[in-house]
Amino acid sequence: LLLLVRAAAALDFRYHHTEELEAYLKGIRAAHPAITHLHSIGRSVEGRDLWVLVLGRFPTHHKIGIPEFKYVANMHGDETVGRELLLHLIDFLVTSYGRDPVITKLLNNTRIHIMPTMNPDGFEATKVPHCYYSQGRFNKNGEDLNRNFPDAFENNNATIQPETRAVMNWIKNETFVLSANLHGGALVASYTFDNGNSVTGSLQGYSRSPDDDVFIHLAKTYSYNHARMHKGIGCDNRQTFSEGITNGYSWYRLEGGMQDYNYVWGQCFEITLELSCCKYPPEDQLEKFWRDNKIALIEYIKQVHLGVKGQVTDGNGNPIPNAIVEAQGRPHVCPYRTNQQGEYFLLLLPGTYEINATVPGFKSMVKTVEIPDNTGNFSALKQDFSFSEVSFQSRAASCPKTPLYQEFERSSAAVKATPSVLALITIVLVIFK
Repeated sequence: LLLLVRAAAALDFRYHHTEELEAYLKGIRAAHPAITHLHSIGRSVEGRDLWVLVLGRFPTHHKIGIPEFKYVANMHGDETVGRELLLHLIDFLVTSYGRDPVITKLLNNTRIHIMPTMNPDGFEATKVPHCYYSQGRFNKNGEDLNRNFPDAFENNNATIQPETRAVMNWIKNETFVLSANLHGGALVASYTFDNGNSVTGSLQGYSRSPDDDVFIHLAKTYSYNHARMHKGIGCDNRQTFSEGITNGYSWYRLEGGMQDYNYVWGQCFEITLELSCCKYPPEDQLEKFWRDNKIALIEYIKQVHLGVKGQVTDGNGNPIPNAIVEAQGRPHVCPYRTNQQGEYFLLLLPGTYEINATVPGFKSMVKTVEIPDNTGNFSALKQDFSFSEVSFQSRAASCPKTPLYQEFERSSAAVKATPSVLALITIVLVIFK
């Protein structure tokens, strides 16, 4: 135990290979058992654990009303800065808890999941660090994990890898609200959609989600709290980004990406953070990367408290799982549903919204809410729904893994897509599902 605690206390600015990373995480768990929980969500192709450290006042389990947040790094094994930044973020959070009132309140009201490496095999395979490209980008089977998820726009024929499957199951088993995955090779915050079709605006070079305004806000939150990203300078004259952000499709089309999967099937808003022009920079630059990103990493977590949250219950006060709860005018192609505790979380910018709760087979209920900016209070606006006439038992609800937006495109082939048309199409799809 003493050795583990010493390992936790000895974090420095260098690259930590598998054994050192595991020792550090176990040391943190031993030194801070009240606010941390360490577990593996699966194994890589070569059998390495995919470690996740959970931080918060209730680290071992979900607590009603407390949103779930996650950071994932090192998805491409040769993109290494995020891996080390997340270790230093862990160190900062645990050492600040109980001392810094902001961090203490953040951890008391948020359950934070941190995965320093999604591709440990690729990291260990990168024997010669390179700024631009190496085989370590891929997993042991030679697959790009950020092209390996089901895609909402077209059939992705790639064989699902163990690392991808582990993350998909992780998303399924938690109620993640907000997320970011950390990459390297550019300096920009990229947001959904990465893929697209004519319905989402791909013909104009932009693939717009129903929550495009929220995604822009999330990307700007990170870029403007980063030391340099918001300046939009990029890494060379050919790669500049206004305000340090970009729509994923506008940058380049990507099939099978993790951020689109989170948004469509995980009900989780995720952006991609490209944090270094050099994919695998020298160790002596790591401390500066930490200084550049520290504030942005914290401010981004706070955004999990945007919008509105609540529970949907029946006449006896029992939670109703699988109820559909969405803001009117923002239909998701796979409708957002309550979890097993009847909870919903909707990320929305401050403003007036109509929130529609629907229990399948029963009538809907609409409530108008005025949403303030509650990120500083670490709690989204609370709005519950009670269906007094409903006595409801949990029913399994699933969303097809087929390319859902193909249905939208077929429907829009003969009719020009407008917001009202898209809303009508969504309602039809929900009814048929």
